[in-house]
Amino acid sequence: MPDHTRKREVGRGERALPGLWRLRLPLPWPGVPHCNAWAIGAGSGIVLVDTGMHEPGSEAHLDRALSQVNLKVETVRLLVCTHAHSDHYGQAATIVRRAGCELWMHPDHEHMRAAATDPEAALTQRIEVARQSGVPEAPLEAYREAASGRGYGVAEYVPPDRDLLPGVQVQTDLGAWDVIETPGHAPSHICLFQPEKRLLISGDHLLGRVSLFYDYGWSPDPVGEFLGSLERVEALDARLCLAGHGRTFADVQSHIDANRTLVHERLEKVAAVLTGSGPLTAFAVVPLAYEAPVTQMNANWWLSETLCYLTHLEVLGRVARLPGEGGEPERWTPV
Repeated sequence: MPDHTRKREVGRGERALPGLWRLRLPLPWPGVPHCNAWAIGAGSGIVLVDTGMHEPGSEAHLDRALSQVNLKVETVRLLVCTHAHSDHYGQAATIVRRAGCELWMHPDHEHMRAAATDPEAALTQRIEVARQSGVPEAPLEAYREAASGRGYGVAEYVPPDRDLLPGVQVQTDLGAWDVIETPGHAPSHICLFQPEKRLLISGDHLLGRVSLFYDYGWSPDPVGEFLGSLERVEALDARLCLAGHGRTFADVQSHIDANRTLVHERLEKVAAVLTGSGPLTAFAVVPLAYEAPVTQMNANWWLSETLCYLTHLEVLGRVARLPGEGGEPERWTPV
């Protein structure tokens, strides 16, 4: 939901390294004021990594950010998306149309395609998941009314011309970037790694601050996948991380450690809540696990995150899912 008391950012471009530029593109979300796209020199043009969200005025913000570093959309020779979320893929169709370039992205992007091509069906699915998780009917209907017709932040669905998978390289003036599969935050998530310079373009896998989010319902175990992705990135020994949000940072290992620690803390907290009070619905677990009330601003994020922790604990054999009967929501219990 837009925060009308906060002054919105505008598109900004700046040089991060010789031959590599950071494009700060505004977002309408409280607490997440912008995302980062990255432009990398490549011959007579650039490789653009990520796009920003599609919304009124977003194309002008992208043009403004590029112009501040003497670039323009028409110089994009290749568009790469680290993952298929609206703030990283939303303007892909616009950029591909204007630049005439190819789009490369991981093939496991059904989570975006479904929502972008039929947002009402995706909304219905989210509401049904929330209902089965114990969310009361009144806030569900209020959410449906607020979200219906609001759009998904994607200009239109455009399929990738090439699948970003291990073994594929992105060629630039800074050298070749390897594709590192890093699912967890999203099934489609990849990072790009330049091994000679030990540069990591991390998308939303690692951020300037620790902030966890997982796409629920599109893969068997998002939390387990995220932990595995942390190990994969840790083995790279990157010296500088160019993240999808927030600052560029050199203390990559400490960010990996902090993410891993927080995941395990939240897993143990969810398990402890069930041990002390279960069986409970996922929605009932949320305020106990986060030790804060559920609000309109945090409900969707925290419920999805909690469902992913419960799923991982189920995979580990520590909790069990109790199917609801007679229209009742499912509950979770310790094993």
